[in-house]
Amino acid sequence: MQLGMDAHKACTPPCLQPGVGLRPGVAQVRDDLEASLPILFAGMYETVAVHARLGLDVVMDVNHHECYSKPHGILGDCARRLAGLPVLFVGLVCPIEVIWERRAATWGQVRGNVAPDVNAAVELAQTETHAHGCYDLVIDTSTVSPAEGATIIGRRLAEGPPGSAFPLHAGRRAGQPV
Repeated sequence: MQLGMDAHKACTPPCLQPGVGLRPGVAQVRDDLEASLPILFAGMYETVAVHARLGLDVVMDVNHHECYSKPHGILGDCARRLAGLPVLFVGLVCPIEVIWERRAATWGQVRGNVAPDVNAAVELAQTETHAHGCYDLVIDTSTVSPAEGATIIGRRLAEGPPGSAFPLHAGRRAGQPV
């Protein structure tokens, strides 16, 4: 089951968009939208927990950051919702230069030639989404293909060790340092 951000965003009503897909950067945040983020993430993770507890394997593609007008402790809350379930928390990293090459190839967005808020959001996302600093496995997508990445993840799931990052995140509260 693939139950990540894109699937959740697709079922989010327009008045709450971009929902869990809100990128880092206080300038983008409306107070009413930001206030809905903890419950939107909670709903998405509760859905994952139900699927997993019913015996279904779940893959999520989710960006976590706390770059809002205030910290909400969303990652810690999400990790607590999956307590007792096996979770492998995988970080996908990529140099910012490669991110811009991909954006140029996909959307024609060239670094420095896009709106300042787009430029700021892309660059900020590269630091803020990894600021929590704790993964079970890190894959550099500039050197590993999607198929190779899936093989690496599959091998780790089959051979271990089991994931331990989510219980660490579950112990964190809003505003706690990483």
